Amino acid sequence: MKPVRRRIRRHFGLTAKQVAVRSKRPWYFQWGITVLYVVFGYGIAYWQFAGAEDVHQKLRQTALENQTLHTKIIQVERQLQIEQAAQTNLAQQLNKVQDENMHIKQDLVFYKNITNAKRLAK
Repeated sequence: MKPVRRRIRRHFGLTAKQVAVRSKRPWYFQWGITVLYVVFGYGIAYWQFAGAEDVHQKLRQTALENQTLHTKIIQVERQLQIEQAAQTNLAQQLNKVQDENMHIKQDLVFYKNITNAKRLAK
């Protein structure tokens, strides 16, 4: 058991050798990667700002469409109000005509009863 402990302590203990593995890259390779990242970042920023004009144009177009749709909604609401007013007027006139019709039918029945009474009396 002791040899196993010793081996473990040699590799992981306080007395173990400290080793650091580093990959050494040439300076021109690291500068090349840095330049590549900067160019890539600049390209993304340019793409974002260049595309912003297109977004503004779409926003203006959407605002105009919104305004035209708003005017259409107002026109449809006014037309609906006119139709509702006409419908209420027609309903009132229909009620009046039905009342007149009922009154005329009552008069007709009354006159028929009078004429039938005269025929029976003769």
